[in-house]
This record gives sequence, C-alpha cells and structure tokens, in this order.
Amino acid sequence: MSEAVEAVEARSLWFTAPRRAELRNETVPAPGEAEVRVRAAASAPSGGTEMLVYRGEAPADAALDLPTLEGSFGFPIKYGYALSGRIEELGEKVEGMAVGDPVFVHHPHQSRLTVPASYVVPLPTGIDPSIGVFAANLETAVNIVHDSPLKLGETALVFGQGVVGLLVAQLLRLAGAGAVLTVDPLESRRRLALALGADGALTPGEGLVEEVLAATGGRGADVAVEASGAGEALQDAVEAVAVEGTVVVASWYGTKPVDLSLGQNFHRGRVTLRSSQVGMLNPALSPRWDHARRTRTVVEFLEDPRLRLGALVSHRVPFERAPDAYRLIEDRPAGLAQVLLTYEGEQ
Repeated sequence: MSEAVEAVEARSLWFTAPRRAELRNETVPAPGEAEVRVRAAASAPSGGTEMLVYRGEAPADAALDLPTLEGSFGFPIKYGYALSGRIEELGEKVEGMAVGDPVFVHHPHQSRLTVPASYVVPLPTGIDPSIGVFAANLETAVNIVHDSPLKLGETALVFGQGVVGLLVAQLLRLAGAGAVLTVDPLESRRRLALALGADGALTPGEGLVEEVLAATGGRGADVAVEASGAGEALQDAVEAVAVEGTVVVASWYGTKPVDLSLGQNFHRGRVTLRSSQVGMLNPALSPRWDHARRTRTVVEFLEDPRLRLGALVSHRVPFERAPDAYRLIEDRPAGLAQVLLTYEGEQ
C-alpha cells in the first residue's frame, strides 16, 4: 500500500451547453480505505450516446445512470464512461490490486480520479491503454448480441458502423451468423466494415430493403440491429427482416422523435422489436449470466485477436485539446472511427 495520503489536482471535461465543452480544475481526494486513485492514460468519447448528450439532445430531467457522472443533462454535466489508466494509490482495505496495475473505469474524462475499488475493472497486465478503453463499447456490444435471438447460420443486418456497430458485426459473426450485412452512409465506414469481416456493406436510402432481400434469397435478414442513432434506420430495419424476424434497437434517440409505419412488414411479418440497454441483462440468460460474468467476458475479448480493436482507433487527441475532439466527431471526416483522448503530460 502506498503511503501517500494527500489530495491532488486534476482536470476534467464538462459539457456546459449544447456543443460546448471545457476543461475544469478539480481537487481529487486521497483514497479512502476501500478506494483507489487512478491516473488516466486514455479515454474514449462515444460517437453515439455521448454525442447526443454533447448536442443537448438528451432529456434534461433524465436520471444520471452512472455514479461517477456529475451535473445534469440540462447542463452543465461531466459525462463519459470509458477511461483506462493505472492505479496510483490504494486504500488500506483494498485487496487484489497493486499500484501500477492497468485498470478500466466507467468514468468521465479526467486526468486523475478517486473511486471505490468496486468500480474498477482490472485489465490484463501490459495491455495498451488504447485497447483497454474498448471495454465500455464491448460491454454494450456483448449485451446487444445477447439480446438478439440469432441462430447458427442466420443472416444478421447491422445499421450503423460506428464503433458499437462495428463491434456488434464482429461479435455476431463469432456468435454463428452465416452472413453479416452492414449499413452506413459513410464510404470510409463501409470499407472498414468489409475489412473487419462483414459480408456486405450497404448504403441507406431508397433500394436498401430490395438489396437485403436480394442478398437473402428474398427472405430478409433474420436479425437486424439498429445502432446508428437514426430513426429512419429503424423503419428500414423493420422492413428488411424476415417473417418472425427481430429488430434489436440499440440506439438511444434521446429527445429526437422517431416515426414508424407499422402497417406493412411489421404487422404481416410478425416482427419483434427488442430494446437493448447495457444497464440490464437479457432476463432469459439470468440463470447463467450476471454482470460479473459479462465483465470477465469483455476483458477476455480485449485480448482476442479475432477482434481487431486497434484498427478502430482513427484519431488521438491530447486531453488539453479535448473540446476539439467533439468538433471532430461532429464533423465526421473520412476515416473517423474511435477518437481517443490521451493524457501524457497531465497532472
């Protein structure tokens, strides 16, 4: 156990208004007896949920769903949930961890942080911090696959090839999909999806459903996952699945209205709409799966060579320029995938 017991200074990122982010100074307390202090190495802004919060499209009165978040969705808010680093200090009752251990924490972007040891996920020794941050999106992707009824040899259709969609497509293949089709408006993302093993990369819009039907012998996809955050994609997903097909809705639309026409394939095709949210496990799996088992599975996937996680990192931005990262994600330049905030030189 370290002998240091003093508070330290740090910087954190806050959203102060729609599309406005700033760094603020913080005093981080010494860890209590069951706490740890972590020095950040990298953190990963989310291109989906986090950008919805950044744009002010989350319900202002929604409850914060992580104990590490601060503020409110009505602004200001300290938001984020994918940070990796190393343990810097340990409380006297913390067991099974040591100073210097690599860890992951569901925590907003911050250079140093003190949290209960129970919030910390130990990572494999020697793991690259830029890989460790994928624990959050992998957790979401594993949950989405668990919420899908995909059977061996079936066709999966994934809308949105941001980081979560790319991970879902790869995991569906590992889960036994006979073919994985992806949909995204950006050519660079479609190319990346194909490079990572997708069987097809389609463009949304007119003619998409016909392309899916042609690729599946007229049947439609057995399972579709909507991970794009675009409400119109949900309509396409409903129209593109087979009779008795399932659409897993992984997107959080926030305050954006979503209009659906349910008079055609949804009704006659007996289509199932299934919400997937990472905070809850599929209840059908509860005799065998709990949050701890899912976390262990995610950590194992971080080192699985079949998932090319390093290929998803497209940009690295020093934490001192963190507000620029959100403008970059908003602009969606060619080649954008996962943007990382890096903490070299931070206190």
